[in-house]
Amino acid sequence: MALGTATPPYEPRFDAGRICLDLLATAHPAERLDGVEALRAWIAGAGLVPEGTGLGHADASWLVGFRELRAHIGQLVRNPHAPDTPSYERALRRVNEVARGETPAPRAVRDPDRGLSRELAGPPACAGLLALLARDAVDLLTDPVARAAVRECEGDNCPLVYLDTSRGRRRRWCSSEVCGNRERVARHRRRAALARA
Repeated sequence: MALGTATPPYEPRFDAGRICLDLLATAHPAERLDGVEALRAWIAGAGLVPEGTGLGHADASWLVGFRELRAHIGQLVRNPHAPDTPSYERALRRVNEVARGETPAPRAVRDPDRGLSRELAGPPACAGLLALLARDAVDLLTDPVARAAVRECEGDNCPLVYLDTSRGRRRRWCSSEVCGNRERVARHRRRAALARA
């Protein structure tokens, strides 16, 4: 498929390990889905659609759907031990409803340079892309091994959530270069202040 509207490249801050957790990261440190172009770039950059998929038909209603689903997934991921609250139940019901949507159908097509490549059988619908995200969240939340590996960054004021696949499951930060470095600098300053005192 020809690329519809050119979108700026999406540069994720970090790889959360699951596409549904990558969606949560779009709200920090500021709203990253701040317009239709940004949403198109995220959809393409996050791999929800094959490279070159046209997304020119995406509009402002897509933003509402992606942000709403992001809030519901966040509620479920960040509060796994609060299943008796009305907001948790609403989020669970909505994620399950969205997961029932019809997902985009992939197909293999001839590519003179690479043999076969993947594309979608038609333009992706918002509901189908949201269904992919919701199904990923359902898979994550219902898999005890994956669920046990979900961590929230220990960095100050960093709400990012990721799947800890590190050896020994000892990862503490979303990014060692960002939050980890801040923690090391703060620790150094505390030691230096104690030495001066």
